Amino acid sequence: MTQLNADEGERSPSKVDPEQARKRTMARAVKLLAAKARSIEELRERLLEKSYTNEEIVESVLEKLKEYDFVNDERFAVGYASFKLRQQPLGPRRLERALDLKKVNRQIANEAIRLVYEQTPEKEMIERALSKRLRLRGRPKTRAQTKSLFDHLLRQGFSYELVVEKVRQVSLANDDDEER
Repeated sequence: MTQLNADEGERSPSKVDPEQARKRTMARAVKLLAAKARSIEELRERLLEKSYTNEEIVESVLEKLKEYDFVNDERFAVGYASFKLRQQPLGPRRLERALDLKKVNRQIANEAIRLVYEQTPEKEMIERALSKRLRLRGRPKTRAQTKSLFDHLLRQGFSYELVVEKVRQVSLANDDDEER
């Protein structure tokens, strides 16, 4: 709904009826939510990309969507976190980073992570990550391979203490195998 200003070569907003802009913004919001779940902040940014709307219209649309319970950051954060863990074993730090990229409030993200890890403890998740890595690459035989495993588990977002414990267990198991 923008017109190219021939004199300046810039886009200038054309006159849009506020009610029409609200309807279009609501339709776009519903379409975006139908494609995939989004956090409120993520949806706000996407809606504000269009020139036919403004912050006031977007806020009213978001309030209406909250009223209809179409957007809910708490539900989104828990759903997204549990989906990510089903997809791949991750540690809490990696999950926190993922939720931060989805623009979820830190308090809400921390609560969602706590709830998800109550259902599947971090120790269980690191066991899954470790077994997958060992299945793909085998047990580490050198210091460099052990460091690679250590770094991999840290990048997956597991706590340092837990990574140290698990890598030591794998290393001790290797030492026992070599003695036999």
